[in-house]
Amino acid sequence: MPSIPPALLCLGLCLSQRIDSQKQSLPKPTIWAKPNSMVPKGNPVTIWCQGAQNAVEYRLHFEGGLSALERPKTPRLTRRVKFLIPAMSWHTAGRYRCFYQIEEFWSEPSDPLDLVVIGMYDTPTLSVHPGPEVTLGENVTFHCCLDTATSTFFLVKEGSSRRAQHRYGNIQAEFPVGPVSTAHKGTYRCFGSYNNHAWSFPSEPVTLLVTGDVGNTSLLPTDVTSSTEDSWEPDLPTSGSGFQNNPGLWDHTAHNLLRIGLAFLVLVAIVWLVAEDWLSRKRAQERATREARWECRRRWRTHFPDEQPRATMPMVALKAAP
Repeated sequence: MPSIPPALLCLGLCLSQRIDSQKQSLPKPTIWAKPNSMVPKGNPVTIWCQGAQNAVEYRLHFEGGLSALERPKTPRLTRRVKFLIPAMSWHTAGRYRCFYQIEEFWSEPSDPLDLVVIGMYDTPTLSVHPGPEVTLGENVTFHCCLDTATSTFFLVKEGSSRRAQHRYGNIQAEFPVGPVSTAHKGTYRCFGSYNNHAWSFPSEPVTLLVTGDVGNTSLLPTDVTSSTEDSWEPDLPTSGSGFQNNPGLWDHTAHNLLRIGLAFLVLVAIVWLVAEDWLSRKRAQERATREARWECRRRWRTHFPDEQPRATMPMVALKAAP
């Protein structure tokens, strides 16, 4: 079996290094909004994107398309950038993601950030039944009503790390909660909306008080709340559109196709080299045969100068006469 030529080894090494470098997917960045992801109409909000050191560019995508980009002045010292929205409106509310670039590689997309503009519709009313003060283990129901017909209602607990609940309804919606534990106590508001990212004014707050013996461990808090920051995060229905067609996205499908193409090129190169080696061997064998014939004729002429070499005739078996 012929040895692999050095050129093929070099080609395989270069391609393998290229493929290995493409497999080094950059970690996804972190995205958040300050002061909050629920912004009153007309108020400013800042979107932060934190990636990695040496990132040369950050891109912010809004609803699947490129919205803005930032290039850090000192990539080695800066790991995050900010994108300012001067005045929140219907047009700037929606789902955001961010990416960052190191050399020619792009990171995975960040988790989605849903920016909600509030104050777009009338103010709903919120009530709780059987009342705002309940005992441990009891069931309660929040009722959110809006005089103007809408399509979706949201219930938000202030200071909770859990996302807002949503229910579909025309002029009212119910949010059953229970059996309640001490994790459910707190202040609640509700919103109405025609659009997942454009909500009404918030309702007046309703404070739920939970009393009773906390000795029953089955009713202990299961939700960790944060009292230092109001982190209302809307739990919005996803449309499933994704970010598959974004130009800056780290597209695994494209890179798989690239790997297949590189493997095909390697296969073509191997076939070409094998065929070239076979043809060169065949040419060498034919050349050696021709040289042997010329040598044979030269020797014949040297020993028998007056005779011409006879062509080799095939032997024919003679049939005996009857």
